[in-house]
Amino acid sequence: MRIVFLLHNAYAIGGTVRTTLNLAAALAGRHDVEIVSMRRHRDEPRFTVDPRITVVPLVDERDGSRDLTDPSYARPAVDFPASDKRYEQYTRLTDLRARDYLAHCDADVVIGTRPGINVYVSLFAPRRALRIGQEHLRHDSHSKRLRGVLARAYRSLDAVVTTTEADADVYRRRMPLPGVRVAAVPNMVPAPEGLTRDGTTKVITAAGRLVRGKRFDLLIEAFSAVASKEPDWQLRIFGGGPEREHLQHLIDGLGLAGHARLMGPRTPIEAEFAKSAMVVSASDAESFGMTLVEAMRCGVPVISTDCPLGPAEIITNGVDGRLTPVGDARSLAEAMLDLITDEPLRRAMGEAALQSSHRYDAAPIVDRYESLFTELKATRTRRAWTRTRVRAAGWARRQTHRLRRRTPTARPPINSPRPTGP
Repeated sequence: MRIVFLLHNAYAIGGTVRTTLNLAAALAGRHDVEIVSMRRHRDEPRFTVDPRITVVPLVDERDGSRDLTDPSYARPAVDFPASDKRYEQYTRLTDLRARDYLAHCDADVVIGTRPGINVYVSLFAPRRALRIGQEHLRHDSHSKRLRGVLARAYRSLDAVVTTTEADADVYRRRMPLPGVRVAAVPNMVPAPEGLTRDGTTKVITAAGRLVRGKRFDLLIEAFSAVASKEPDWQLRIFGGGPEREHLQHLIDGLGLAGHARLMGPRTPIEAEFAKSAMVVSASDAESFGMTLVEAMRCGVPVISTDCPLGPAEIITNGVDGRLTPVGDARSLAEAMLDLITDEPLRRAMGEAALQSSHRYDAAPIVDRYESLFTELKATRTRRAWTRTRVRAAGWARRQTHRLRRRTPTARPPINSPRPTGP
């Protein structure tokens, strides 16, 4: 089977890039896999690409590229939805290259990996191929305008795949997609190799983009309570982003300069997790919770706010980690202190986390995707009929509504006598 993934930028760093490369590599053991990158800004991808995978860039944005002088590169995108947050990074040249590639694509399965690219799949992917749109972001993280675009475009797909069952349920309830299979398949997270777990460390680690929604400010506030009782412990935060300066001011203002540090981005991150006693997330929302699984893969217990949507599907509270209320710094601090002061509990949770993380091995995730492909093929005719029937019913309702608006209501003449009884 020939499988094609469409990525925003296979040459960049990001969670979607990493998870797509992981899944592509696992599928490459059984199938012919190609990754199409909408953009290329550097010579080599930042992540290692399995040699069995072909990477095809569509628009070359490196210095000196002829694409930069193409007239279409200076024009805004038309097919890529303007409501997608990445719209400014797309041009008419991207539209044309995506359309041309998909028009001549001989894939059996085409998989998009972000909303706007999924629109490309719905518009241009060959009808004989299975057309799948992955959602690495939550339904509710999309703007109302974008959700309207997707509600129309996704009806032409065969399936929409989310990373959590909770998000799949939101799509089923709020975005009716007749004939489209809405399924949840978690991200695949390979086991790290060559790492030795440090059982004596007194380091608490967090990682992610330094943006407001990740609530590193809440984590720092919670850690200030921890540091006042356990001054030997340290907090290390890995990642970059617009909140860095604000977070550094917060650290300095709370007198934590010797206890909490902003470490900058680190890839791969697993080596840092292996040096940690626990990994903590204070997010207001997570579409999945990649760092939690990566930490569990290292045998490290995790603490997370019980935010929508992913953490509760990853963590078994009290077994392989802890869940705390969203926005509650006190509960977050108490959870950290519980693990700090109870070393046997910390070790037991770490061992349970390692066992639990096998859910994200390559084999079960690949099996779920292959089962989905088989199901979509077997139900293609039935789903097409469902889609046609719903569209016909909708057309009939619209026609009836128009007819009623055009037909005046019959009224008796003003001066006509009222009918009398017998």
